[in-house]
Amino acid sequence: MNELAHGARLLLHGWAFWRRRPTAMAWGLVPAAIAGLLVVGVLVVLVLNLDRLGDTLTGFADTWPAVWQGVVDLAVKALLLAAAVVLVVVSFTGLTLAIGEPFYDRIWRAVEVAETGEVPSGDTGFWRGAVDGLVMVLRGLAVAVVAGLVGLVPLVGTVLGWVVGVLLTGWVLAHELTTRALIARGIDRSERNRLLRAHRLRAVGFGAATQLCFLVPGGAVATMPAAVVGSTLLAHSMLRAPAGEGGATHGTAAADA
Repeated sequence: MNELAHGARLLLHGWAFWRRRPTAMAWGLVPAAIAGLLVVGVLVVLVLNLDRLGDTLTGFADTWPAVWQGVVDLAVKALLLAAAVVLVVVSFTGLTLAIGEPFYDRIWRAVEVAETGEVPSGDTGFWRGAVDGLVMVLRGLAVAVVAGLVGLVPLVGTVLGWVVGVLLTGWVLAHELTTRALIARGIDRSERNRLLRAHRLRAVGFGAATQLCFLVPGGAVATMPAAVVGSTLLAHSMLRAPAGEGGATHGTAAADA
């Protein structure tokens, strides 16, 4: 639980960065606002067609007693919404990273200078950000499918689907948002995967806290700059972990946030 809380606190440190670099953080709202409009539009279309989709997917229950038809219909609609929210959250982040590379690169550089005194020189250019955004969208599709399948479990499926969706999406968010800081230090994908697995609870704590903020109306736009800061701090905290704590040790340590 301490590791989960540690990860969530890193997002709070991200919010606190508004006091240090308000201009850079404010520019980070622009791509989030654009992506937010796109994904909200998709979500609205889904909600407007939810009854029709529910009727189509529950046709097999037409001959069932009315009470069970109602239960199945409600469960399927809740499942659709849960899967859609998971997909929207991850798609939003992927789209935002893809279109907001210059803005988030500026925030990341500010955090690196503030925390370590220098900016790593690895490749973090536009195309790298665009590719990472696309990968994140694809992972979001996989998470939505898994959350949807879990949601099919009788009685507790809807709740389990939401919980699994939050945790898995948190993992995806942490994985992709830390990419910039780790790539800049020359750490390849296999090593990044190993590092995150070694600090899984911390990463999930950060990612889940970020996703929960995303679920608040308007929260996704407001939270994205803080998430960029928090993910950089998360990368720093994993890199400076002593040998034996998650098995990771690196020379590029950052000051504690």
